[in-house]
Amino acid sequence: MGAAIELQAGERKVRLSSPDKVYFPEKGYTKLDLAQYYLAVGDGILRALRNRPTTLERYPDGVTGESFFQKRAPKNTPDWIPTARITFPSGRRADEICPTELAAVIWAAQFGTFTFHPWPVRATHVDHPDELRLDLDPQPGTDFKDAARAAHELRAVLADAGLEGWPKTSGGRGLHVFVPIEPRWTFVQVRRAAIAAGRELERRMPSAVTTAWWKEERGERVFVDFNQTARDRTIASAYSVRPAPHAPVSAPLRWDEVDSVEPRDFDLRSMVTRFADVGDVHAGMEEQAFGLEGLLEMADRDEKERGLGDMPYPPDHPKMAGEPKRVQPSRARNDD
Repeated sequence: MGAAIELQAGERKVRLSSPDKVYFPEKGYTKLDLAQYYLAVGDGILRALRNRPTTLERYPDGVTGESFFQKRAPKNTPDWIPTARITFPSGRRADEICPTELAAVIWAAQFGTFTFHPWPVRATHVDHPDELRLDLDPQPGTDFKDAARAAHELRAVLADAGLEGWPKTSGGRGLHVFVPIEPRWTFVQVRRAAIAAGRELERRMPSAVTTAWWKEERGERVFVDFNQTARDRTIASAYSVRPAPHAPVSAPLRWDEVDSVEPRDFDLRSMVTRFADVGDVHAGMEEQAFGLEGLLEMADRDEKERGLGDMPYPPDHPKMAGEPKRVQPSRARNDD
C-alpha cells in the first residue's frame, strides 16, 4: 500500500501511512486522495469544524468495510488537538476533539475518517448551540427536487422570523439549512424553535412537507427532522465526504443554485475544482448571529392557539418534561 508519507497541513506535517490504500473501490480513490481532498477544501472544512466538539465517522477499511462513530477523542490524539467535554442526554460525559487547525482534519483522515459530525456548539459554550440546523429529509416517493422546493419556502419562513439560512446538500438526497444564532438558548429551546419553523413550513406546504415523527404518517412528503437539533444529534459538516461508492460530499450552496444542482454534482473530485473556482460560499456565516425570539414566539402561539406542544424525542433520549408518549399511532390504536 506504499510507504508512509508526510503531508504539510498549515504549519504542521502529518504522517499518512498506507497512502495507496483504496477507500472507494468504485472510483479507485485512496487514503491519499481523501487527505488531499481535505487539504484542497481546507478553509471550508475548518470553518465548519473550528472549535466544535466533533464526532468522527470512521471507515478504516474503506467504504465497503465496517464503520463506527468515534465520539470520544482517541487515546492517541496529539496534544496539539484540543478537546472539549460534552454531556450526553444520559448525563454521561466525554471529551471530543475540537479542530482548530487543518492538521487535525488530516490526522483524522489518516484513521479513515470520512465524515465529520460537529456539535452545534463551540468549546467555550458546550450547552448553548450557536447554530440552528434544519434537516429536510425526502421520504420515499420524493427526491432532492422536492427538498429544494421546500427549502425555498423554509427560507421565507426564516426571513419572517428575522433569520437567514445557509443551504447545503446532505451528500445524499436531502438538504440542510443552517442558521447561525447567538449562543443564548439551550438545546431544548433550539429544538422548540426548529419544531416551530417546521410546523409553519408544513402549514404553507401541507401536501409537500410534514413534521410527523412517525414514518407511517409522513406519506410522500419531505420530513423536517426537528430531532436533529436534540442534544447529541449531529449533522454531517459542510465538505464532509459521505460513505457512498461515488464519494459524494456535503456541498455548501448559494440560494440561487438550489434549483439547478443535483447531489451527485459534488464529489471528492468535483468539489476540489469548485472550491478553487468559488471558494467557501458559506464563509459569511461566521459574520452573523441571529436571535430565536421570532421562532420561539411562533412556538408559544402554536401551543396557546392551536394546542401544539412538544414532539417525541428520539428513542434513545431520556423522557423529557411535556413530551408526548413515544408510541406510534397505529400501535396506540391497537392497544385501545
